[in-house]
Amino acid sequence: MRIDIPEGKDPIEYVWGEMVPGIGPAASRYSMAVYAHTTLGLREFEAARLRVAQLNGCAFCLDWRTERDGHTVEDGFADAVADWRTTTAFDPRTRLAAEYAERYTVDHHGLDEEFWSRMGAHYSQLQIVELSMCIGSWLAFGRLNHVLGLDTTCRLPSAPSPRAPSPGASSPKASPAS
Repeated sequence: MRIDIPEGKDPIEYVWGEMVPGIGPAASRYSMAVYAHTTLGLREFEAARLRVAQLNGCAFCLDWRTERDGHTVEDGFADAVADWRTTTAFDPRTRLAAEYAERYTVDHHGLDEEFWSRMGAHYSQLQIVELSMCIGSWLAFGRLNHVLGLDTTCRLPSAPSPRAPSPGASSPKASPAS
C-alpha cells in the first residue's frame, strides 16, 4: 500500500472518506450510481467492467461480479472477456462493449468513424453515453485503487453486491470502485 493508514482504520474508508472528504464521498456516489442507475444489460455491463479491470490490474475489480436480481455472469465469463475478439460466448453488443472498454482504456484517440458506426448500429446514443460514463468510472477508480495499493484491501462496507435496481426497487447501499 502506498498510503499510511492509521491503526484500526479501514483503508478504503480512510482514503476515500477521511483523507479527502470533499472529493472521496462524491467519487463514491458516482461509482455507486453506475451500478444503481444503469440501463445496460448485465452481460454487456460486465464485459466492459471486466475488460477495464483486466487492463487496470485491480485485484478487487477482477474478483468482483456484479449481481442483478440474484444473477451474475456465468463462470468463465472473465476468460471470454479477455478473449473478446474471438470468443463465441458473446453477442455483438457484448463483444462491442468489451472492445469499447479496451479501446477507451488504452487508445481513446483510435476510436475512429468505423468504430462509431458499429457502436451506433448496436447502441442508442443514450446507451453510448451511459457506457462511456461507466467505463470512465471504472477506469479512474479502479486505477486509483490499484496505483495506491488499495485494491488488495477493498471491501464493501454495507452491501454484499451492487445491483441495478429492479423497477420500483431502491438503490444499493454500496458498490466497488470499478
